[in-house]
Amino acid sequence: MEILFEDRDLIVCIKERGILSQQGKEGERTMLSLLSEHTGSEAYPVHRLDKEVGGVMVFAKNQKCAAALSAQVSDRTMEKEYITVIEGSPAEKEGTMEDLLFFDRSKNKAFTVKKERRGVKKALLSYKLMAEGDGLSLVRVKLHTGRTHQIRVQLASRKMPIVGDRRYGSSRESRIIALWSCYISFVHPVTGERMDFEKMPEEEIFKI
Repeated sequence: MEILFEDRDLIVCIKERGILSQQGKEGERTMLSLLSEHTGSEAYPVHRLDKEVGGVMVFAKNQKCAAALSAQVSDRTMEKEYITVIEGSPAEKEGTMEDLLFFDRSKNKAFTVKKERRGVKKALLSYKLMAEGDGLSLVRVKLHTGRTHQIRVQLASRKMPIVGDRRYGSSRESRIIALWSCYISFVHPVTGERMDFEKMPEEEIFKI
């Protein structure tokens, strides 16, 4: 596991693809179990990444730090950005996407809907086109809300599914879902320092 930063209160690391970011079944290998092995004490999640997605994450080492970081997630002062490869290309080189999303737990899938109702949440992201080639686009995304599968469903609903994301309609062959958490920024709960971390993906699919 790659560690980008660590002190007595928190740890910033790279989550590998295929590992749960939060608690799993008993005995299952998760980021929490890996971090507990590394630190010798309990780790506390403050945000999540889909199991199939890798990249930069921050975890707290104590409950006080976890509460403070979770508050930053809630009030959107924690910034999170992603890099992704999509099929097709957005009409504008940069812009925003705003939708109403409903997550169906029985299907483990999110859907865009037209009207607000129980279980429906607003979703907002901004994006910037970074490169194009071979019918694909490299896009950097900044999340303004943190809905389940948000980036995946918002892009797919506009006929731009993420490469390798069969759940949301990708037709391109890929051994991975081409989505990566590349940047995170937050205020350290103890020192008050603004901390920024960036790590780009290494897989060939991202080199457009």
